[in-house]
Amino acid sequence: MEEEMLQFHEMGIDDRLLKAIADLGWAHPTLIQEKAIPLALEGKDILARARTGSGKTAAYAVPVIQHILASKQSVREQDVRAVILVPTKELGQQVHAMLDQLTRYCARDVRVVDISGKADISSQRPILMEKPDVVVGTPSRVLIHLTAQNLALQSLEVLVVDEADLLFSFGFEADVKNLLCHLPKIYQSFLMSATLSTEVQSLKEMILHNPVILKLEGSQLPASCQLQQYSIQCEEEDKFLLVYTLLKLRLVRGKTLLFVDSIERCYRLKLFLEQVGVPACVLNSELPIHSRCHIISQFNQGFYDYIIASDEHTLSAPKTPSPAGSSKGGKKQPKTKGTKDKEYGVSRGVDFQNVSNVINFDFPKSVDSYIHRVGRTARANNQGTALSFISATEMPTHDDVKKSLVQENGECMLNPYEFKMEQIEGFRYRCRDAMRSVTKQGVKEARLREIKQELLNSEKLKTFFEDNPRDLQLLRHDKDLYPAVVKPHMKNIPDYLVPEVLRGVIDPLSEKTRRRRNRVLGLAKPTFKKSNRANNPLKSFRSSGQGGKAHKPKAKAKPST
Repeated sequence: MEEEMLQFHEMGIDDRLLKAIADLGWAHPTLIQEKAIPLALEGKDILARARTGSGKTAAYAVPVIQHILASKQSVREQDVRAVILVPTKELGQQVHAMLDQLTRYCARDVRVVDISGKADISSQRPILMEKPDVVVGTPSRVLIHLTAQNLALQSLEVLVVDEADLLFSFGFEADVKNLLCHLPKIYQSFLMSATLSTEVQSLKEMILHNPVILKLEGSQLPASCQLQQYSIQCEEEDKFLLVYTLLKLRLVRGKTLLFVDSIERCYRLKLFLEQVGVPACVLNSELPIHSRCHIISQFNQGFYDYIIASDEHTLSAPKTPSPAGSSKGGKKQPKTKGTKDKEYGVSRGVDFQNVSNVINFDFPKSVDSYIHRVGRTARANNQGTALSFISATEMPTHDDVKKSLVQENGECMLNPYEFKMEQIEGFRYRCRDAMRSVTKQGVKEARLREIKQELLNSEKLKTFFEDNPRDLQLLRHDKDLYPAVVKPHMKNIPDYLVPEVLRGVIDPLSEKTRRRRNRVLGLAKPTFKKSNRANNPLKSFRSSGQGGKAHKPKAKAKPST
């Protein structure tokens, strides 16, 4: 007989918190929430390993808020009682948003601040001097405020380390060790991670005291019935040809994340897609934090279909930190305007909502990186697909990933993508034409133009958007950068180029989608306004859609008055 699942209302949670949980639509706790929340409410230290998208954030957020609400029943003095350490600024904002939602009905009793952003230290000082109940931040930012005496943690009761296995990869080991010197001797700790690496074991020894260890899922990714994983071997030109076919023919449907391994590749792929009429956003460490978070927010709201994200060196960087801040595998750059942000990371922890597909345009450098990239889709109980392009030089890592994804029955979750490349040879000349238009100088100019544009959006207009939040929705991040001349004919696909075997596959389900597909493929009968006929190259078509009779302009046109 199966044991009944423990529900939220059976955990002894405050009614205000239960009401907020109901507003979020959480009918039942996930496995990690069901196991971790009761243990946390008992005051135990917890080391939890659960796959991405399993609800780890709420698993520690709920007991932290409940602990503070209970504490305020007996202690009247205001002080910082909980600190949540995150490896990236994006994750910090996401955690802060989650806490805001959960404290909706008890905001007066539980105040939460996020100090992981790019705001000046001096501007955050007044907020911290008010002693909020919960502080969310990266280890480096928390340590800066502790050193500057803007923050005091003598009354700390709960310490949370989210995505613990990434802290050392981002070079936070020294910061974490120094931060622990400012903490009291007794406090409750949570370590949340998708993997139990050697770094997590080191953190466990430093932070936890007789912890309960929760290893909930055998596999670090959802089962094949929920997440379908494919790979296809193709070299550089074939990668662009395949992504062109998948996106232009809409063989890939729904919101899609495309991962590349560098910022330069990020813009190269964006400019290529611009050439063929596919709008996409870029997401990388050079963009301001406000722009990055705004892009993620709009993507989650459905403003964009495609995001090109650079994974860069985060998980492939050497694990051993250097006091001088340098290493052979991943150089730390000074934090100046236009340089990389070492606290950037979108392949880990960030909750991209309703992502249908992940495409690894460049294959990740490690097994962990693959798991966390692919973990952006098939979150909670949603379906998802992951497709990886593999070049010859990436095959050794691909083989390691395949070994790690072998199930208990001997079957591998990563299957070959059976796609006949010869069927799309008709697109190759268009693909080459678009690739030739994307030069190194064009990529450099696009990169600089995007940074300038996003800095303007992020800094100069910040005050305006605070006063006019509705206008912020009009700010889009997928506009064309146009460093190269975009040829109009590249945006349309003639009917004769579409392989016969694909014509049936790409038929959409709705009339609206059908009309959109026809416009993308150039199959719709064109209609032109009277004033634009003379300037349109397709003069042989009338606005009624009847081809064959050419439209003859009037011999004498009267000037407009």
